[in-house]
Amino acid sequence: MSTSLNSFKSQQTLEVAGKTYHYFDLQAASAHIGDVSRLPKSLKVLLENLLRFEDDVSVKADDIKAIAAWLQTTSSTQEIQYRPARVLMQDFTGVPAVVDLAAMRQAMQTAGGDANKINPLSPVDLVIDHSVMVDHFASGNAFDLNVKLEMQRNEERYQFLRWGQQGFDNFRVVPPGTGICHQVNLEYLGQTVWTRDIDGKTYAFPDTLVGTDSHTTMINGLGVLGWGVGGIEAEAAMLGQPVSMLIPEVVGFKLSGKLREGITATDLVLTVTQMLRQKGVVGKFVEFFGDGLADLPLADRATIANMAPEYGATCGFFPVDEVTLGYLRLSGRDEDRIALVEAYCKQQGLWRHAGDEPVFTAVLELDMGTVEASLAGPKRPQDKVVLAQVPQAFKQFVDSSAPVSKKELARLIGEGGAGAAVGAEESLEDEPSIACNIDGQTHQLKHGAVVIAAITSCTNTSNPSVMMAAGLVAKKALEKGLQRKPWVKSSLAPGSKVVTDYLLQAGLTDALNQLGFNLVGYGCTTCIGNSGPLPKEIEEAINQGNLTVASILSGNRNFEGRVHPLVKTNWLASPPLVVAYALAGSVKINLDTEPLGQNAQGEDIYLKDVWPSSAEIADAVAQVDTAMFRKEYAAVFDGDATWQAIAVKPSQTYDWNADSTYIQHPPFFEHIGEPTRSIGNIEAARVLAVLGDSVTTDHISPAGNIKADSPAGRYLQEKGVAPIDFNSYGSRRGNHEVMMRGTFANIRIKNEMLDGVEGGFSVHVPSGQQEAIYDVAMRYQAEHTPLVIVAGKEYGTGSSRDWAAKGTLLLGVKAVIAESFERIHRSNLVGMGVLPLQFINGESRSSLGLTGREQISIRGLSDAIKPQQTLELHITRADGSSVSTQVLCRIDTLNEVEYFKAGGILHYVLRQLMAA
Repeated sequence: MSTSLNSFKSQQTLEVAGKTYHYFDLQAASAHIGDVSRLPKSLKVLLENLLRFEDDVSVKADDIKAIAAWLQTTSSTQEIQYRPARVLMQDFTGVPAVVDLAAMRQAMQTAGGDANKINPLSPVDLVIDHSVMVDHFASGNAFDLNVKLEMQRNEERYQFLRWGQQGFDNFRVVPPGTGICHQVNLEYLGQTVWTRDIDGKTYAFPDTLVGTDSHTTMINGLGVLGWGVGGIEAEAAMLGQPVSMLIPEVVGFKLSGKLREGITATDLVLTVTQMLRQKGVVGKFVEFFGDGLADLPLADRATIANMAPEYGATCGFFPVDEVTLGYLRLSGRDEDRIALVEAYCKQQGLWRHAGDEPVFTAVLELDMGTVEASLAGPKRPQDKVVLAQVPQAFKQFVDSSAPVSKKELARLIGEGGAGAAVGAEESLEDEPSIACNIDGQTHQLKHGAVVIAAITSCTNTSNPSVMMAAGLVAKKALEKGLQRKPWVKSSLAPGSKVVTDYLLQAGLTDALNQLGFNLVGYGCTTCIGNSGPLPKEIEEAINQGNLTVASILSGNRNFEGRVHPLVKTNWLASPPLVVAYALAGSVKINLDTEPLGQNAQGEDIYLKDVWPSSAEIADAVAQVDTAMFRKEYAAVFDGDATWQAIAVKPSQTYDWNADSTYIQHPPFFEHIGEPTRSIGNIEAARVLAVLGDSVTTDHISPAGNIKADSPAGRYLQEKGVAPIDFNSYGSRRGNHEVMMRGTFANIRIKNEMLDGVEGGFSVHVPSGQQEAIYDVAMRYQAEHTPLVIVAGKEYGTGSSRDWAAKGTLLLGVKAVIAESFERIHRSNLVGMGVLPLQFINGESRSSLGLTGREQISIRGLSDAIKPQQTLELHITRADGSSVSTQVLCRIDTLNEVEYFKAGGILHYVLRQLMAA
């Protein structure tokens, strides 16, 4: 920063509370680049970043002028190099990132270089929040038992992270049992205005970050610009590489009015998500404005910002105002920092004033008074369903399920995936009723039964109003004589210990416990698929009746196969509605008009009878105080005795254990000492899979349970690991042997090369044999045959899983050809040296009649490759006929060209460091 060319004379000083801060002033720059006062505030953050890092190499004067010129066009084709202040990680994505860093150190040392060059240059915080599973629930000792299991299952991973904590500079680890990374970021790590001491001067600048989890966007509620990137891109950012991006379009979202009585922040965010997804904001910034923000609590803003991946935007940014300062003060931030935030943001034009109307690419408006109680489901977060219409939406889903033969059903049950065929052979009018013995009582399980009710995920557990509302619903339900239905697996997994404190302070903990919403852990749990097993009796009943059952979770993701393999319909809802559905026990009940249940006297009790008023919720929220935050974050990096007892031998490079089934030395840098590859055409490739629209990273990347008879399961058993000790794919992300075997292995994935078969299978075309995708890929590798994936629209939506790209590479896939890509996954593919190609001119796999039996050649590739150039796709069909067409190369920027030539972004960085 101190070396900025300062061409626009913007470097100034600011006095706050007797301290001098150096900063780059946007108003001073406007004298040279033009008035930027009506620039969206999110773009002002990017502008400041470019002013601070101007060096005429990565950041040129024209880049800075291009942001000012954006006001005239509200879009831009200018590529900029953006350097966030810090990086945030969670353990599922963080472990493979640290594995890569350790492998880079090893490669550097092997090549005779200085291994210590491989060190984060920007501050990195890794929060362990993805590993706890809900094995135990509805009991007072569920938390202790789950944590004990977590530590047993993940000892190798945690030992590795402890090594990283000691071995790398600028790298901090928040131990397990503390909270969810995004909530910890919101409540503690985020500062809104960051400071750094350089050459005896203190610089102030906007707090910015990238994170290895797509819901990093949550921090935008605090006026901190941040979004999710792949672990690969985050590692490069840690090592000093800028984030290459085009100056984005910015969609303004104007909020007015207030939420009505009985409507929650979750209802608001599901409405916003649906509106923005319909508008189409993929790859764009969304910035919220309007006078409705004055009364929108910061926790509600964070809830909306959190869901940016669900509405498809890069981020959902909220400007800084008095509400921001109030939250910083409530959460225990230092008063000097709060004073700096106010002074700096007002000086820089980052402060929200009443009546602000920045210039936007497009504008949407919402009167919050029109929001209705809603859920989202049954399998996409953008599919909002008004509460009263949930039974109808469920019925439509069941009725639309494709028939599945009894033979296919038997196969799925044998593989533990019976839920894949749910709803196929019975309609709701002629549905089975399966007797199920639970705790000595016989109950009838039917279609629509709620078998999981989970208060989970960063989205809602960071919001005191909806958490208190859940506690109040529980309290009122008990007073009315209601109880959770026995077949419901209920759980409470707060995003931080502060939630436990304020629920206890408000006198609501006992009521939640009595309904089975006992504390199960501090982590993501059900929202990321760590729902744990259902009781044996429930699983047997689902399999026996081929039942379409439901989960209700206060999360952000409900994609197929994510929550639990036997639960095919999954519904996102506010925490109080999660409690309500646990009481009702079925999604076929209209909670607007039908009772939740009956009390001991046989009286009907309705949702309205247990729903708290806004005043009651406000009184409960008033119990939240600063002392809670200061207590819980006083020793946030210390961990408990078990964590501290993990012994680690300090060393410059990691001592790889060949027998480990959790951490293995990855093969990515084996040839790093050799010259960079020459880019050439891909000839006579085979198709590994033909996939439809909205294939998510949940479908591609290994996630959830590992099946005993899967390639990964067979590998682990060969290594002496019993199926009961498999743990999850997520916990084994540090072992490429497991992960490549689980790529494209999701039980819900549909390869169109196969006739009506779900799951991770493909066909080895020369022999005609159907096998697991991994096994088919290995046969092709042995035959030296390159592979491609063919897909529809929105390929790679969902979580920012780097293994969706890494696994694709290791299977031998050279290119992915799709109708459109999700932002992070496209970047990840390039970052691993896999070519993303996009159909153009309205063409698709369907219009070209692709069956997967073709041979595919991609021509026009050379070392002179340019961003977004057109390439030839040559298709040779099984009958020998051929056709050629054009596809768009989705290597979008000059930086990405260099990464692709080097074989990937980390290869590029490592070669640069070796040459330095």
